[in-house]
Amino acid sequence: MLETVLLIVFAMLGLALLLSVWRLVVGPSLPDRILALDTMYINSIALIILYGMSMGTALYFEAALLIAMLGFVSTVAVCKHLLRGDIIE
Repeated sequence: MLETVLLIVFAMLGLALLLSVWRLVVGPSLPDRILALDTMYINSIALIILYGMSMGTALYFEAALLIAMLGFVSTVAVCKHLLRGDIIE
């Protein structure tokens, strides 16, 4: 039962990633593209955690945590650059 649920969730997250890539390419404005990148890294974190659950190891959870921290910092840096034109004051 767990294997079928994992396959369904893998498929749903893959579809979410494809839709985020579509928004990244087609997005009419720069904030839409930044939001698409933010959504893509959140979906990739979910995929990594799901893969760790399917493999039964905790190593992937640490990798997901590192990606989450880097994704947050990069999103803040890009938004700050978009608003002010400078990252470091």
